[in-house]
Amino acid sequence: MTILIVEDELKLATIERDYFQAAGYEVVILGDGDAVMPWLKDHSPALIVLDLMLPGTDGITLCRDIRRTSEVPIIMTTARIDEVDRLLGLELGADDYLCKPFSPRELVARVRAVLRRSAPQTVASKELVINPDTYQVRFETQYTELTSVEFRLLQELMRRPGVIHTRDHLMQTIYPDRRIVSDRTIDSHIKKLRKKLQTLSLEREFVRSVYGAGYKYE
Repeated sequence: MTILIVEDELKLATIERDYFQAAGYEVVILGDGDAVMPWLKDHSPALIVLDLMLPGTDGITLCRDIRRTSEVPIIMTTARIDEVDRLLGLELGADDYLCKPFSPRELVARVRAVLRRSAPQTVASKELVINPDTYQVRFETQYTELTSVEFRLLQELMRRPGVIHTRDHLMQTIYPDRRIVSDRTIDSHIKKLRKKLQTLSLEREFVRSVYGAGYKYE
C-alpha cells in the first residue's frame, strides 16, 4: 500500500518515510500543496498524511477538496494545537489528527488503526493483494515473496475464485511452451506456494486441493 506524505519539512518527511517503509508501506512525498490534486488524479494512495501548513494550497483546503471526490483516509499533522483547528480538520473529513512534535512510531500506529477502521467489514475485503512487478503478496499487514512460477500459479487461480483448475490447465498456463512436465511438478509448486501463503494467515486456506480434480482459490 502507498502512503502519500504531504509535508514541506523535508527532514521530518524523510523520517516518516523511513518508518513507513520499515513497516512495509510504499511512500510518496510531496512538499507543495499545489502538487497534491494533480498527483491524485493519476494515483490512488491507501492513506494521506497531510500537514496543515504548506506552501501553496494549505492542508485545510486540500482536505476539503479531496473529500469532494474521494474517501481516502486522511491523517492531518500540524504544529498548531488550538482546539478549533483540530475540530475544523476533523469536521472537513480528516480521519485523525496529530500535533507536532509526535513520535514516528505513533504515526505508523495511527495509520494502521485508521486503515483497519476504513477497510470494508466484509469477508471479500480480506483478500490477497498481489504485485506483478515484484511478485510480492500481501494479506492485511503481512507480506511474502513468490517465485515467478508460484506467482503465475496464484494469479491464474485468483482469476476465477472457487473454480477448480485441473493440473493440465495449470501446466499449460505456467508452461506455455508446452515443455514436458509431470503432475508432480505442479503439485510441488503448489505445495511451496501454500506454505508461503500460510505465513500470511494461519486461519485462512487460500489455495485448496480438490482430490482427483485439481486446485482452487478461495
